[in-house]
Parts: sequence; structure tokens; C-alpha cells
Amino acid sequence: MAHCPECEAVIEVEDDVEEGAKLDCPDCGAELEVVNTNPVELDVISDEEKEDEAW
Repeated sequence: MAHCPECEAVIEVEDDVEEGAKLDCPDCGAELEVVNTNPVELDVISDEEKEDEAW
């Protein structure tokens, strides 16, 4: 279980989630990335990061 850094909603995350996994907050729709797995920490994917991935 983790919390959305945007809206603090509780997000159920699988026990075997890997760093770098991407998911969406079911409450606010923010695009999130797993940045740590023990404990699970999420970070918002910025628009700049999305543009970098498009290249």
C-alpha cells in the first residue's frame, strides 16, 4: 500500500512491484512511478519526464 503524492489517496500496490513501474492514481488520475519498493514510495511523473521518454 502507498499514498499518492498529489492527493494522498491510498493506492493498493502489489507486493512484487518493481522500481520504475508506472501506474495511475484512481482518485486524481496522476501518473505515478514507483521510486522505492521497501517501503513502496511513489512519485509523480512530470510532463518533462514524459517528453524525455518520447524520444
